[in-house]
Amino acid sequence: MKKYLAEFIGTFILVFFGTGSVIVNEQSTNAIGLVGISLTFGILISAVIYSIGSISGAHLNPAVTISFLLGKLIPKKDVLFYISAQIIGAIFASLVLKILFPINTNLGATNPSGTIVQSFVIELIATFVLLLTILGITQTGNKESKAFAGLIIGFLVVGLILFSGPISGGSFNPARSIAPALISGNISNLWIYLTAPVFGGVIAVYTWRLLTNEKNPSN
Repeated sequence: MKKYLAEFIGTFILVFFGTGSVIVNEQSTNAIGLVGISLTFGILISAVIYSIGSISGAHLNPAVTISFLLGKLIPKKDVLFYISAQIIGAIFASLVLKILFPINTNLGATNPSGTIVQSFVIELIATFVLLLTILGITQTGNKESKAFAGLIIGFLVVGLILFSGPISGGSFNPARSIAPALISGNISNLWIYLTAPVFGGVIAVYTWRLLTNEKNPSN
């Protein structure tokens, strides 16, 4: 139960402050900017990894959980509870933001600024890179890299959002996208952010398994 609660709290924090930074940026005439939003997400992810990582692994993202399932890195019985906790935590965060910022119509929802194809491909590739990094650090990395996992993953998220934010909104996380979309009613492009990250994660886990099997032929 503790690990499910940890996923709920961690995803709540990520979505509340992450999408909250998007809302504040909109209402303050771009006072935070893309760099500030990217740093907000990256710093929060680092903090949450170090605070609850030892409890639940700090997935905070259904795409991560599904990838870990395919890689046989999480018990099957935990998957539904992990994903449910992540989505419910994200929705609670968006509900609180809706109360705090009632005039905001978007609530930090992700929507394509370019074409749908651009956003889909960018979200897929960015999630692929994110998952391949997470798997490499947490599963096959040495003791030193694991100790810096939170910082490495946080910095990676900053870079990915800086690149993808102006085109796709920089989500890589179905829970992060589904909550503001549902609460604000902006669901027309939600399918992109539900499918592309999952596909990217699936490709990443099979790529990781291929690479690690080649590295360790005895496996």
